[in-house]
Amino acid sequence: MSNIQDRSVTAEAELAGEFDAVIVGAGFAGLYMLHRLRGLGLSVRVYEAGSGVGGTWYWNRYPGARCDTESMEYSFSFSDDLQQEWSWSERYASQPEILRYSNHVADRFDLRRDIQFETRVASAVFDDVTGRWEIQTDKGERVLAQFCVMATGCLSSGQVPAFEGLDTFKGEWYHTGNWPHEGVDFSGKRVGVIGTGSSGIQSIPLIARQAAHLYVFQRTPNFSIPAWNGPLDPEHEQEVKANYAERRQTARTSRRGYVISFNERSALEAAPEERQREYESRWLDGGLHMLTAFNDLYTSKEANDTAAEFVHAKIRETVHDPEVAERLLPRDHPIGSKRICVDTAYYETYNRENVTLVDLRETPIEKITAHGLQAGNVPYELDAIVFATGFDAMTGALFNIDIRGRNGTRLKEKWADGPRTFLGLATAGFPNLFTVTGPGSPSVLSNMMVSIEQHVDWIAECVEYLCERDIRSIEATVDAENGWVEHVNDVAYSTLYPQANSWYMGANIPGKPRIFLPYVGGVGAYRQKCSDVAAKGYQGFELRHL
Repeated sequence: MSNIQDRSVTAEAELAGEFDAVIVGAGFAGLYMLHRLRGLGLSVRVYEAGSGVGGTWYWNRYPGARCDTESMEYSFSFSDDLQQEWSWSERYASQPEILRYSNHVADRFDLRRDIQFETRVASAVFDDVTGRWEIQTDKGERVLAQFCVMATGCLSSGQVPAFEGLDTFKGEWYHTGNWPHEGVDFSGKRVGVIGTGSSGIQSIPLIARQAAHLYVFQRTPNFSIPAWNGPLDPEHEQEVKANYAERRQTARTSRRGYVISFNERSALEAAPEERQREYESRWLDGGLHMLTAFNDLYTSKEANDTAAEFVHAKIRETVHDPEVAERLLPRDHPIGSKRICVDTAYYETYNRENVTLVDLRETPIEKITAHGLQAGNVPYELDAIVFATGFDAMTGALFNIDIRGRNGTRLKEKWADGPRTFLGLATAGFPNLFTVTGPGSPSVLSNMMVSIEQHVDWIAECVEYLCERDIRSIEATVDAENGWVEHVNDVAYSTLYPQANSWYMGANIPGKPRIFLPYVGGVGAYRQKCSDVAAKGYQGFELRHL
């Protein structure tokens, strides 16, 4: 796996260079950040652990990997030439196509020359005397930079549960977030998939078509809505491209960062027949449209129950075996309070004779064995195991780097009780350190491309502001940070989100503090807050000339 824990700093590492800025990660955030900072005339070095660009879409190559935001929305808007020249083939783009797009962007803007691939950042330490960041890699290199930008991704630190006996398993095992680039052939094999979150729901239908038999080990059923994916309609593409400027602006000021029909009526005010018609219409639209059917699905449990019951009925209609259908019904959380999934023939897969659903609430996994696993008292013989067990979200990738701010304070220690940021962009005690889509920002609750662009633009404009005024450092104040953390929590607890034991809350990682990680207040409102802070001379930050 790709997890790196508590790397030590080696003072003797070779000084390989000095830069204005170092960026960690060459996914969409790192690529655009590089483009913007280079446009300011700064010297920049990007470090990327993989051998190519793409971030999430470089690592997640599991069968069926696909974006759950429509492709015409999941793309950069900073270059009109780019968005006009690129054509997507499907309504929801697949991993290979998004990776091709990533490479196209890197090539079109000549970004690779400033990216060092197959290099992990081991540590980033702020020097109180020089006011610069010292970054050390696993290659033994050491570089200095005034600014350090963490573009490490929200879902990039894979989580494999510590099952007893995993090291004894004689078959092959994989994590969906670190899939072999050459692919995996499951033909004729007995396969176990552990986990039914997004990656499990996307991969299970395809693995089932190959495997001799597929066992799905489910602890918590999740809500999933059909994507109704297919080739992109050329007329729709032309219409979107002709109105891209207006659509992009609408997305930037919307709640979720994409153009979608939002019903301002309450589900409880609508008659049952009207609710049913609205839900049926949203179901046929597919994807994330279901959750904007009414305006109180995230704030009223009673309203939310009407949507959940609708989806329950669809699952019962689809799955032939009533007992299996009942096991697939999510009952322990409101719909949408965990990341809702978008699928292609997921529930239909349980009608196949070669698929068995194992309910881990009834028979938990006790151990991995040499030839499979044991759940309850039942042994399952397996040739391969797929861990669709998700990520240490939002903070995991940052904690895999030894980040130290003023007076040697470790970020991991400062955030021991949960992440503390101002706007999800910066944290007190860590000058000139920026996090793209960090904890406390809309990030995973939004169209990531819109949020990435907004953060990168804000950071670039901030850096330009500092350079023009010969200001050496910018640092969030403790008061601003405390106020923002309180606000993030207040908004979160005004919704149904905290009622779920989700990775939004860190609940999938043993020992991780139960803190709601992203910001629920909406993309448009958040953007305005960030703009106001900048317009007031970066209110809430301390600026130093050093």
